[in-house]
Amino acid sequence: MSFLTDTAAGFITGMLTGFGIGGGTLLMIYTAVIKDMPQLAAQGINLLYFIPAAGSALISHIKNRLIDKRAFIICSCAGALTTLASAWAAGHTDILVLRRVFGVFLLIIGINELFSCRD
Repeated sequence: MSFLTDTAAGFITGMLTGFGIGGGTLLMIYTAVIKDMPQLAAQGINLLYFIPAAGSALISHIKNRLIDKRAFIICSCAGALTTLASAWAAGHTDILVLRRVFGVFLLIIGINELFSCRD
């Protein structure tokens, strides 16, 4: 049963990732809460999951001309620099603190989504 559940979680989060909704965040919740996996292991799986998921979604976005090259360059450079510092900090931070920060982050995003007005 676990294989089927894990596969379903992969399919669902993959579809959401393709839409740009944040399937990786849901995969983190699934692995850390439902599978009771250690936080750092869940983060590692999420990072590995992101490579093929993002690559396949990127092909479609490039084909449909949905990529702003200037924004891509700026965001990629900033992301690469801060990723190194954040990965180091995560490895040196108490796991309870990481879980709480992640929980607060999800709450803020959820509240923002509930009360944002979009057309």
